[in-house]
Amino acid sequence: MVKKAKKKVQLMCTAFRDGFQSVYGARVLSKDYMPIVKIAKDAGIRRFESGGGASFQSAFFYCNENAFEVMDKFRETVGDDVHLQTLARGVNVVGLDSQPSDIINLHAQLFKKHGVSMIRNFDALNDPDNLAYSGQCIVDAGLEHQIAIAMMSLPPGCTGAHTPEFYEKVLKDILKAKIPFHSLCFKDASGTTTPAVVYETIVRARKLVGDKMPIEFHSHETAGVGTACYLAAVQAGADIVDLSMAPVSGGTCQPDIATMWHALRGTDFELDVDVDAVMQVEEAFKDALKDYFLPPEALCVEPRIPWSPMPGGALTANTQMLRDNGIMSKYSEIIEAMEEVVRKGGFGTSVTPVSQFYFQQAFNNVIIGKWAKIAEGYGKMVLGYFGKTPKQPDKEVIKIASEQLGLEPTTQSPRLLNDKDPKKGIAPATEKLKVAGLPVTDENIFIAATCADKGIAFLKGEAKVAVRYKQPASPKAPVAGVQHIVVDGTGFDVEIKGSDAIVNGKTYHVQQMASQGADKVANAHNAAAAEPVKANTPSSGAGAVVSAPMLGTVTKINVKAGERVQRGQDLMVLEVMKMENPIKAPTDGVVQDILVSQGMQVSAGQALVKLA
Repeated sequence: MVKKAKKKVQLMCTAFRDGFQSVYGARVLSKDYMPIVKIAKDAGIRRFESGGGASFQSAFFYCNENAFEVMDKFRETVGDDVHLQTLARGVNVVGLDSQPSDIINLHAQLFKKHGVSMIRNFDALNDPDNLAYSGQCIVDAGLEHQIAIAMMSLPPGCTGAHTPEFYEKVLKDILKAKIPFHSLCFKDASGTTTPAVVYETIVRARKLVGDKMPIEFHSHETAGVGTACYLAAVQAGADIVDLSMAPVSGGTCQPDIATMWHALRGTDFELDVDVDAVMQVEEAFKDALKDYFLPPEALCVEPRIPWSPMPGGALTANTQMLRDNGIMSKYSEIIEAMEEVVRKGGFGTSVTPVSQFYFQQAFNNVIIGKWAKIAEGYGKMVLGYFGKTPKQPDKEVIKIASEQLGLEPTTQSPRLLNDKDPKKGIAPATEKLKVAGLPVTDENIFIAATCADKGIAFLKGEAKVAVRYKQPASPKAPVAGVQHIVVDGTGFDVEIKGSDAIVNGKTYHVQQMASQGADKVANAHNAAAAEPVKANTPSSGAGAVVSAPMLGTVTKINVKAGERVQRGQDLMVLEVMKMENPIKAPTDGVVQDILVSQGMQVSAGQALVKLA
């Protein structure tokens, strides 16, 4: 009897985009990983996710690298015969905000120019209207267009979306709209979809698109069911699976190539890869990234995720920002608060940018008070400014968002709304470049449009490297009784005086403190995080002091000393957890003194501006 040949399953290596995003917040320097790309290519890997998603903005914001130059280097490293894919978010392209038609079209043209083979294009709301124009631009630019349907599981007790029937309808709507695409992907960024739903969804999709259409599957191990979902996808008819390599595999990432190879042993399928060669690549990869801080949550299965779906690529980025702001102790509360935010937000898929909207709103609900401050992205989403949500958001939340943001609900296309916005598009981006004295090129226009002020800062040479490395083995020597202690990867300058702990210059009273330094810091750290962060309520009248409502970074200062301001005028912008929060004048007056500088990290309650 002739032995039946096993079906070859192709793989897409996601290590150098989603892997980095899901572990290091996309903060990895290209010089450290590009040699590994070459080794991986020599090991026989022929499909790579090479950019897009959060990695585009992160290159400028945190790595002080030009993403377009990194894309060129990636193509140069692998040669012309390797498939390079990037990730796009429909009308949002590679940012958190939606874009007008000219920027969406420019995105496709530039990514083709800089060596990309295919763009995976998804919409977090699964609104086909958000995929139609962007998909056509991708095809017109001469690129392969992979259309992606975003998946997740709803919190238990929620119904109305994210079922096989729901995904089948989304695909039918895509086909009905005649959006051109070359392959189909089902993308579960939170790793919460069950194997049964994955299997049934792909079976239904295969019937709709036929046998010749490539189907790809993407998930994460965040909830512990990633590999099981991959097996279900392959059994249902998926041709390609997204896999990663250690040290950026498992946990918040995709399953490891070797893990999937092993999981398919004894089945009718086999992974088309030289697993021994891959194992050698992984050893070199681990060594190349050995100096980077590896957050412990990146290596774990998080059992709460099915109740509060958070993508791997956003989870660690957010926990790292919590560390940076000294409030990591609030992580559990924020994740728990996400469940209500998802329930009332219209069931958009928890993938960027919607995942970030969910987290930002949960953050505000915990730190400031439930629905006391609507995060701009979340508010605009429930009001319809990012497209149609799968289910109508909560009416009370819509009302609160409308009142706080000063916007009426809309059903208009985000792209067409943006086309009418004089602040968006090629023309205003060009003007920004001219004002800043920067060269006007297509690349610079796109950077200015999608990366805003931070993009301009990079082009002016003002950006800084903000990569997170492991703390040195020997901490800096104590000065005048101050000790430098590291807690969960974050450094603290700590001085103990009786029952007071002075942490990074701020004094906290701690009633019960352990005898060892690290425990003292942890208790002080938790005490700081437990303090309620109140809204900015400075005194009014002469001598008013405007204080920071919460921990954050000053990203922009809009006024100068001596300038007369009116009540409600924007004084500066404070970035907190990727949210830009305008700090407004509480009263009419004259700016007497500006107490902070751009790029400075400030604590809750810290004085920012004095008004006379």
